[in-house]
Amino acid sequence: MSVGFFQVPFPQNEPVKEYRPGSPERASLKAALAEATSTVRDIPMYIGGEEVRTETKNPIVAPHNHQQVLAYYHEGDAQHVERAITAALNAKEAWAAMAWEHRLSIFLKAAELLAGPYRAKINAATMLGQSKNAYQAEIDSACEMIDFLRFNVQYATEIYQDQPRSSAGIWNRTEYRPLEGFVFALTPFNFTAIAGNLPTAPAMLGNTVVWKPAIQQVYSAQVLMEVFREAGVPDGVINLIYVDGPLAGEVIFQHADFAGIHFTGSTKVFQTIWKTIGENIGRYKTYPRIVGETGGKDFVMVHESADAKAVATGLVRGAFEYQGQKCSAASRAYLPFTMWEEVKNYMLADLREIKTGSVEDFSNFVNAVIDERAFDKIAAYIDNAKNDPTIEVVAGGTHDKSQGYFVQPTILLTQDPLSVTMCEEIFGPVLTIYLYNPDSFEETLELVDQTSPYALTGSIFAKDRYAVELAARKLSNAAGNFYINDKPTGAVVGQQPFGGSRASGTNDKAGSALNLMRWVSPRVIKETFVTPTQYSYPFLANE
Repeated sequence: MSVGFFQVPFPQNEPVKEYRPGSPERASLKAALAEATSTVRDIPMYIGGEEVRTETKNPIVAPHNHQQVLAYYHEGDAQHVERAITAALNAKEAWAAMAWEHRLSIFLKAAELLAGPYRAKINAATMLGQSKNAYQAEIDSACEMIDFLRFNVQYATEIYQDQPRSSAGIWNRTEYRPLEGFVFALTPFNFTAIAGNLPTAPAMLGNTVVWKPAIQQVYSAQVLMEVFREAGVPDGVINLIYVDGPLAGEVIFQHADFAGIHFTGSTKVFQTIWKTIGENIGRYKTYPRIVGETGGKDFVMVHESADAKAVATGLVRGAFEYQGQKCSAASRAYLPFTMWEEVKNYMLADLREIKTGSVEDFSNFVNAVIDERAFDKIAAYIDNAKNDPTIEVVAGGTHDKSQGYFVQPTILLTQDPLSVTMCEEIFGPVLTIYLYNPDSFEETLELVDQTSPYALTGSIFAKDRYAVELAARKLSNAAGNFYINDKPTGAVVGQQPFGGSRASGTNDKAGSALNLMRWVSPRVIKETFVTPTQYSYPFLANE
């Protein structure tokens, strides 16, 4: 066989299509939506080389029309978790031994499939199953997923190329082995790209994976699995199961071969997982890698030198795109009271134009929240705020779940910077604003830093560079992704690797080599060409 140090195709961010009226991508997407809604899909689990179906079939409904059944998925139980682990372990040796260039080429092919023949299908599935509009689906399930695959291939290559120095007569080298055991990928509903990245990033490095997506994302997860299989991911490398989370954890976290978890979800769940792993630490062959991105209470800090229209646009987009169901969504903002009327008027003008409704109507900017549980939680925050005398409902404040789980974009103005909606993650289209005295800018920065246990994203709007510098310094630990004169959402793979610390996670930066390094176990090899045959050293000689 031929051997070489191969250069992979240099990654470029996938261009975002606009879906303007009359464009070919709009026509293609509408056709994919029509095809998807014309049939009710049957969605099996994928364990080893098998499509696994069970007696328990559950419906998947469209959040914006909960009478519309999109598919039925086959729910598994503990024995399916065990089977998935066994399949992953059985596939491990051959997958880890495969030459790295062949392993990585599979994922480059997956990127090309998503960029081409599967683009409309994955976007349509994300739109229907997760209630995303065409643009939000495009930047997620198409572009970001493609970017994760292409850039991670590049990062993996860079990791393999990083080698130690060697002195005279010695050759030092490093092998980047996969972890010993299997990796558990536990993925969220809100981003198809995150759901796809969490199992594929470890797999690129030779790991085998048990993947449990959020039930609300199963519809698009199945399309991703279809892509992975067509791209050539071998049987057993990525095993897709639909089981209850605690049930899966009960099996996985007690297994001796559990080697790591790649997680995105709630802080409470992640803390429970960490505790469970600690309680079982004596069971494992190795110390498991724990990589997680969790919640956020993301801020926008505004200095009086900021442009009011830019602030208003950043807040509307940052808070209400995808119904605020982004870990990075702007959910608390601090404005100087001198700017409030101007910013408010711009925001209200935007909200008067914004339409809410089904994803199939491309004129709707806002769609439904993911399910009834989320709807009820968000509605309760809004209704409680209405009864709080220190809070004014500036916009929105209404909600209706009769047909779909719709919550109108809501702006709250609070007199208390520590009110509930300024502190707790809501995960919905609710923005709370606190007005401060512009003379208290530095003190307000301290308030921003201390208000929330999270540290995921945040931004500063200011033309005054001294203000920008002060905010960046004072808020250095308040956000893992910090934006200057921009909304705190929309991280791009290869440009803004994503992740936060404090209660927001382990900050292992998805979309960078930092994340991929967590999925290797290096072995350093020292080869001595002429081996010493005498024990003594020169210093032992007599004078």
